Amino acid sequence: MRHRALAAVLTIGAAAGPAGLAWAEPAAEEPQRVDDIVVTAQRRAEALSEAPVAVTAVDAAEARTLRLFRFSDLAAVTPGLTVQSKSPSDSVIVLRGVSNGDGSAYQEPRVSVFQDGAPLSRARAAVFELFDLERVEVLRGPQTTLFGRHALTGAVNVIQHKADPEPGGGFAIEAGSRGQRLFDGVVNAPLGDALAVRLAVRRREDAGRNANLLGGGRFGEGRTDAARLTLTARPTPAFRSDLILNLERETGTGQAFKSRTFRPADPGTGDPLGDLSSWSGAALAAGEGFEGGRPLGRERRLDGLVWLNRWRIHPDLELSAVTAGRRFESLEILDFDGFALPLLTVGDDASGEQWSQELRANWTPHPALDAVFGLSAQADRGRQRIPLQIDERLVLALLTGRLDRSDPDLRPQDAYTAPAIQAALLRGVAQARGATLAPALAEGIAANLRGDRREAYADFGKSRGIDVYGDVAWRLTPRLQATAGLRYGWMDKVSGLSAEVEGRSVLAGFLGALGQPAAQRNALFAALAAPGAATRPPSATYPLPRFGLRAQPTAGGATAYAALDDEGLAGRLVLKYDLTDAVMTYASYGRGRRPRVLSPETPARPEGPVVFSTVSAETIDAVEIGAKAAAPRYGLRMETALYRYVYRNFQTLQQQGAQYVVTDAGRADAWGLEAEARWAPTPAFEGFAVLEGSHARFEDGAYAGNRFALQPDARATLGFTWTHAVPGGRVLTTPVYAWRGAHYFADDNGRPELMTGAFVAPLDFEPRQSAYGLLNLSVAFEPNHRRWRASVFATNALDARYIVEAGNGGEDFGLPTYVAGERRALGLRLDVAL
Repeated sequence: MRHRALAAVLTIGAAAGPAGLAWAEPAAEEPQRVDDIVVTAQRRAEALSEAPVAVTAVDAAEARTLRLFRFSDLAAVTPGLTVQSKSPSDSVIVLRGVSNGDGSAYQEPRVSVFQDGAPLSRARAAVFELFDLERVEVLRGPQTTLFGRHALTGAVNVIQHKADPEPGGGFAIEAGSRGQRLFDGVVNAPLGDALAVRLAVRRREDAGRNANLLGGGRFGEGRTDAARLTLTARPTPAFRSDLILNLERETGTGQAFKSRTFRPADPGTGDPLGDLSSWSGAALAAGEGFEGGRPLGRERRLDGLVWLNRWRIHPDLELSAVTAGRRFESLEILDFDGFALPLLTVGDDASGEQWSQELRANWTPHPALDAVFGLSAQADRGRQRIPLQIDERLVLALLTGRLDRSDPDLRPQDAYTAPAIQAALLRGVAQARGATLAPALAEGIAANLRGDRREAYADFGKSRGIDVYGDVAWRLTPRLQATAGLRYGWMDKVSGLSAEVEGRSVLAGFLGALGQPAAQRNALFAALAAPGAATRPPSATYPLPRFGLRAQPTAGGATAYAALDDEGLAGRLVLKYDLTDAVMTYASYGRGRRPRVLSPETPARPEGPVVFSTVSAETIDAVEIGAKAAAPRYGLRMETALYRYVYRNFQTLQQQGAQYVVTDAGRADAWGLEAEARWAPTPAFEGFAVLEGSHARFEDGAYAGNRFALQPDARATLGFTWTHAVPGGRVLTTPVYAWRGAHYFADDNGRPELMTGAFVAPLDFEPRQSAYGLLNLSVAFEPNHRRWRASVFATNALDARYIVEAGNGGEDFGLPTYVAGERRALGLRLDVAL
């Protein structure tokens, strides 16, 4: 028994699983148990098989065996969950077809992520390292009542290991064929009878996805360093306090936004370096001087402090308090056009701070009554800045067909940007519009076109809110239980936006002049041909204002603000009926609500007003019927759920120039069937299956008939672990095959009539990923004493080729790009419990 207690604290969060070395699993000769996970999906502790809500829980042992160590890995074992991860700082979490939003600071997420009870509301900070964990719970369906306004369609609750009064420690190391490396370590130490400390660390080096054909490593490489320090105090049996400090630092090379329009080439000579495949090498680079000369790549830091207190003041009453603060900074430099010439370089610079306080009471005044009451307060502020660097000369060549999108072979850069060529292109454009441009003026305008045209916009969000909620479960009969919950939320929100440009865009001025009467047009031509026209300050003798190509400046580059108050109710009703001791059924109705949004747009004219649009609150009415069965004697656990969602005022993103703004897409409808099962008929075999069918569509408005982004109509995962005794130990073989149906990457489904905000319309765009499947395989050996485990593994063993994103910012210039999924990797791993 002492061996098991010690082993339970020697857990390492590892690439093999969120909880790594969870050596407290049953021995091979013991009966298998698949129904004993305790979850807090209803803010009260209960067995997973008894919770009348659609929830998937992954404990330490299952996570290690199935190699679930990242958010994206959880999707294979969780119906309704999709995680799109181009990089850790550019990830989208989707539950039942609805995502947690993009990186803008003024939006409210629909899917909430919790770290030890503390909410994480910003997309750029919601995906973090999963290591040294106790379990992960993924709740599907509206969870607004118990988890707040950010859990419109679900929540992911990550529960980390706390410090333990017994000493222990361990480590794990891993190396893979594509350059991935990992080290995890943990040490747990008592500091007396009532105090303990735990330190867990991780260093992870990611393999790149595409070779850098211009020299130097691979795109998508990265290194992450993470540490967690936990101090746990238990001065009395009735009181416990956990102070948790999380730190994470991440660096990496740029994302491989691969063009299928132009082949990778040497920008100086035009010599081809690769092909159009999304999975082969890329020739990408940041524009010269962009953001102070930063190269392509990413930097991110996450800092969080959580203080958990729990006090059982009476056998029937427990009080809990969760105090948390979190901040993040994230910067990515991206070559959005996806090919060798520096037409478009973009940055994503986001930062934010968040503070939250929750007080909760769990009260059981009667054996048939279980109540939860809570008060929560939250405040956050954030900012996202999007700088752009555009080569106006290449844009002109693109507009005129000199940079020919029908010909994938590039010429040397000078063939597009030489002054004489640019002057000829300008004259040709003017002539096509019925205007005459004198050669001298054409040469002057061509000389003023910038290869480093810089513009930027930044959005700002600040909010504070208070929620009050209650949830009561009442057992009406020995088999029938009714639950009712209600939450009232109030929020005060400020949205802001600023836009700034360097001087003026000569190309934008030239294109605008073509639509003017002859006298005004010729005067503008002369002004744009004047020396220094791009940077010359406005004056009485030179009255041209500052203006941009893709973003018009706010007055003086200042931020314009607008505010609103929002309040609303969310609630749920649940009936649970135990058909037998082993089978439970439930039916629920939930109302979820996403607050109103103040969506800002950059000015329509130079130094004009910022337009704030109030987008109505999005609501969801959800009906769900489910059943769960647990038969420990036969090693079986099953659950299924059938749901129907009706959305009103569905908030989606629409491209407006270089900016994406929130718009109301009207009514949407979704229904689905989910099922999952765990079966361990013998101590040597445990299998699982996850099945999902869904139909999520927009019902009216411009998006009518479209599918929800990233949501396939069907998914399935099958896997098992077979344990075979060998001399001195046992071998565990675990294959997992995850199949995913076809899906689109944006709500507009790539329909040309909905892509009206693009500067140049795409000629050829594939907005859809067809169905594909991924096979992962691991084979591990454990000695009889279970103090270490050695394994070999293969991820994407069949080397399936798929993409994780299509379109991206290059779509604005008619140059959609594609991000490839991870290729096959082989590796070795060693876990040791000291």
